[in-house]
Amino acid sequence: MTMPGDKEIKLEFRKKASLEPDKYYATSVLKEEGFLRKKCGNCGRYYWTVHTDSRVCGDPACSGGFRFINGSPARKKLDYIEVWKEFASQFQKLGYTPIRRYPVAARWRDDTDFVQASIYDFQPYVVSGEVEPPANPLVVPQFCLRFNDIDNVGITGAHYTGFVMIGQHAFMPPEKWKQSDYFRDIHSWLSDGLGLPNEEITYHEDAWAGGGNMGPCMEFFSRGLELGNQVYMTYETTPHGYKELKLKVLDMGMGQERNAWFTGAAPTSYETTFPTVVKKLQEITGVSVEPGLLQKFLPYSSYLNVDEVENIDKAWENVAGKVGGISAAELKKTILPLSALYSVAEHSRSLLVALSDGVLPSNVAGGYNLRVILRRALSFIDSYGWQVDMAKLFELHATYLKPQFPELSENLSEVADILGVEKRKFAETKKRSAQIVEQILKKNEEIGSEKLVQLYDSNGISPDLIKEEARKLGKAVAVPDNFYAMVAERHEKSKQQQTTATTKEIKLDLEGVPATKVLYYGDYTVVKFSATILKIIDDKYVVLDQTYFYPTSGGQEHDAGEMAGCDVTDVFKQGNVVVHVLRDNNRGLKAGQKVDCQINWERRQQLAQHHTATHVLNGVCRKMLGNHVWQAGAAKFVDKARIDITHYEQLSEQQLQQIEEEANKIIAADVPVHKSFVPRTEAEQKYGFSIYQGGVVPGKLLRIVDVEGLDVEACGGTHLNHTGEVGRIKILRSSKIQDVIVRLEYVAGKAESSAAAEKEKIVAEAAKLLNCEPNQLPGRVEELFENWKDAVKKGKAVDAQLTSATKYEGDILAKVVEILRTQPENVTKTITRFLSELKTVAEKPKH
Repeated sequence: MTMPGDKEIKLEFRKKASLEPDKYYATSVLKEEGFLRKKCGNCGRYYWTVHTDSRVCGDPACSGGFRFINGSPARKKLDYIEVWKEFASQFQKLGYTPIRRYPVAARWRDDTDFVQASIYDFQPYVVSGEVEPPANPLVVPQFCLRFNDIDNVGITGAHYTGFVMIGQHAFMPPEKWKQSDYFRDIHSWLSDGLGLPNEEITYHEDAWAGGGNMGPCMEFFSRGLELGNQVYMTYETTPHGYKELKLKVLDMGMGQERNAWFTGAAPTSYETTFPTVVKKLQEITGVSVEPGLLQKFLPYSSYLNVDEVENIDKAWENVAGKVGGISAAELKKTILPLSALYSVAEHSRSLLVALSDGVLPSNVAGGYNLRVILRRALSFIDSYGWQVDMAKLFELHATYLKPQFPELSENLSEVADILGVEKRKFAETKKRSAQIVEQILKKNEEIGSEKLVQLYDSNGISPDLIKEEARKLGKAVAVPDNFYAMVAERHEKSKQQQTTATTKEIKLDLEGVPATKVLYYGDYTVVKFSATILKIIDDKYVVLDQTYFYPTSGGQEHDAGEMAGCDVTDVFKQGNVVVHVLRDNNRGLKAGQKVDCQINWERRQQLAQHHTATHVLNGVCRKMLGNHVWQAGAAKFVDKARIDITHYEQLSEQQLQQIEEEANKIIAADVPVHKSFVPRTEAEQKYGFSIYQGGVVPGKLLRIVDVEGLDVEACGGTHLNHTGEVGRIKILRSSKIQDVIVRLEYVAGKAESSAAAEKEKIVAEAAKLLNCEPNQLPGRVEELFENWKDAVKKGKAVDAQLTSATKYEGDILAKVVEILRTQPENVTKTITRFLSELKTVAEKPKH
């Protein structure tokens, strides 16, 4: 049976709930408060009000837009920060625990880049009942990022890419579920927290569905503004209908921005959300709109939501008609600069939070959207000629938000560095883009909506730049009002169409085989053990009841060794069963047999050295480069290892040397490496979300690897007991493999000693090749390199056209490059590093 989509499920359930409202909604509380159930004469929605003569619901489209701007009915006037303070204080008295926000980067999930609602903090493990919540019930001021409304930001007065969703949450079994109490609590916020009389509150019956769950929902409005909604996640959807969840979830989400706007009755929500930034931008830009016009326009600004109107030009004409005395063209000319100002204010706050939380703008994944809003803000600043320093805006935001989010003030220097790099990249893109656009326009190619999106997505060319270049050539280019929504849609489709190559997995019939008791999480030095064979498949795949053999996982290669005299050549995990692969079952092993096993110690030790070295390097890079450094991938082999880190530019030779030196100081200090299993929630609260390095770690219990004072990660690999056991780390090379991903390749332990010996051999071979002493190599190679560069500069190739002397030197240099195992295009960097290393080796005293 095909499951209907979430939209169909929601509509069907809302219809069902409307027939039995007392069963699905807290109607007893509503009736106690004097509310009456009505059906909207406009949209047909059921709603609750105390007005007996009411005919329409509270939605702005039905009730006449926003009607609080010229005077809010709220008796309490709360600024942005006070909204959360008052809410947290009131709900703490009601038995809720206020908790700190989670990072906007949802690193504990594999299905999303960013937190988009407060309930994301607790998915999937808390809502499934697998993990205990940090408190129950709780409230949280969760900063969220959504990029589906970029084009609306600044125009409607109420749209954001980044906003705080105040969450009210409870996770209860059916016998402890108190829906009426939860609803009474949120009603008390409206009546006591905001000081709203019941006459100013309208409740809407609704439903919600998603992620295989569904439930009733109650929205709350006042004077056309939805202040929030309360979802009661109580049912699981199945192909045969729905059934009650074993753990019911309260999911109330309320915009902090909207509540501050509502009580402040400001022209837009931007004035009340970031008042200091808006004021500063108005001082710098001189942008202002005649108050009377603004007051007439803003109640209808919600009509310009590009996601909800079919023809945006007609929508502008409609709004201009309602404002009166002004054409649509003049209204746009007046409003759009102010909209741009609001967009710069809004985008800069979203960027501050995301960058502070360790996300970098890039061309991939969530970083793509950050780059979109950054360049949109920079384009507004450039196109209007404003002298705006976004780094200063970051400081203003951080200062204003410090009472609620003090962590935003801790990384301002790092955030400013990232901004500087991004501005430089944008300037380079604009310079390159101008030439591309000029060529297209001179060919008289049509630049329609699809071409605009393609140029932005592929080359980063903003529509404003295209319009400007077209104007210079006497041509016109129309930019759609929903341009950034089109960009996001194209990017999302592209991401969905990408296929990732995966290793072909062996799927064995393991039905009925119990989970393997894994012992390798303990002491990595244990290499001998006994176990019982549970099953043998194809005379080579062996399952034991318990094992110390480490299977390939987490970027670490598997152990190898012997099992009752048979060579174990591979180990992998299928589900929760560890499978050992034999080269040849020459001993006739059978199920039920007890066997003695021995792991290859040298391989085990080397892999453990490389894995612990990975954690050391990750911690050092984060310490030296900044909090934006996260492990994006890693691989630990016997001969070498690598780690991919997020960083906004290539690492210099000096930085690599400093990282290596600092890492070896950690090793020399013989720092303890603690390994323990910790409940997920406890680990997150104790160590923070930086434990999720390199990907999502499933499970109720997390194995925490703590390199004392440096790095704490959730990790399942084999690790040393002290950093001193690493021996020494040697960084072999660094390369930029993606827009904001830098790869470090390195060796440690015995592999490092082997690499050092190989380097000595290379030095001796190079000295012999160049007919000089080792300590003369730097000068000789530098001389040859200069000759080579001179030859290239003159347009000559190192071939028969050169003089015999130059050809001879070119051949020698080619041989040196070959020895260094590099490529011609990397010769400059290689020679630079080679010279540095040659000096070190040549000057080292001989023993």
